[in-house]
Amino acid sequence: MMKIFTILLATLALAACGKGSASTEAAETPSAETTLSAAPFDADSAYAYVERQVAFGPRVPGTEAHRRAGEWLAAELRRHGAEVILQKTDLTAFDGTRLPAVNIFGRFNPEASQRILLLAHWDCRPWADKDPDPTRRKEPVDGANDGASGVGVLLEIARQLGVSDSGKGVDILFVDAEDWGTDNNENSWALGTRYFVENPPVADYSPREAILLDMVGGEGARFCREYFSQQTAPALNDAIWRTGSALGYNSLFINRMGGAVTDDHIQLIEHGIPAIDIIEFNPDAESGFNPRWHTTSDNMEGIDRATLKAVGETVATYLRDN
Repeated sequence: MMKIFTILLATLALAACGKGSASTEAAETPSAETTLSAAPFDADSAYAYVERQVAFGPRVPGTEAHRRAGEWLAAELRRHGAEVILQKTDLTAFDGTRLPAVNIFGRFNPEASQRILLLAHWDCRPWADKDPDPTRRKEPVDGANDGASGVGVLLEIARQLGVSDSGKGVDILFVDAEDWGTDNNENSWALGTRYFVENPPVADYSPREAILLDMVGGEGARFCREYFSQQTAPALNDAIWRTGSALGYNSLFINRMGGAVTDDHIQLIEHGIPAIDIIEFNPDAESGFNPRWHTTSDNMEGIDRATLKAVGETVATYLRDN
């Protein structure tokens, strides 16, 4: 994904006249006055799920590591009781590269009419274009945080759903071909999600809301409110930040506007699905993102169980209570 400080998104009915400027003003949301008991979530299990993905190698579309990781992800969702649909297609990247992509769609209680969608991208950046060492900028990225962390959290949530069936309609989507994009071309990102919304694998698919997890495992991570999320799904954004606060994670879920981010949730928003992006973003940092972002150091050394736990418990508790 890429950060954008100013963007005109004509297809969105944004409150700020369609133009999103990155703001650092605090959002006007009441803080939680009570504490919550957290829904079950095992940070060690989530960490192991991240580690297992990284062990395959960079999950760049078209590689053996990508193929093997995709098969494993689908098998894990099935093992936890999900009905799995594999959405296979060939996509074309901005540079003309053919990308054999697979969106992995797991459904819990598919008969339930009211549904919530949880998603993360599972592919890796094909080149470490932000690496401080210019000689390494053509190497692929391990994607421990940028990709695997969100998937790891969702796999642990899937495991918990398999242990204790709430009867709720929960869909978990691992989207492909998110990270083969380039600066100054917003349409080059999130190709897998675009294909998903334009070719829904379930007829008339329209979840009531969606939560995207991206870069949710970094050591010392802080999560500000993403601009488009706040503009188009403020109630959902409020509920997530309120839940995080009530669980004692005020220091991670910062009640402050971050940047406007081109990410998978934009495709959902454009197709009428209220969606938010929980993404590490520091408005005071040079790039905004984790310093390991799009570098060869985006590996397991940068993954923190405490961050995985904070995000995982927050999302799992929201699912339980809503």
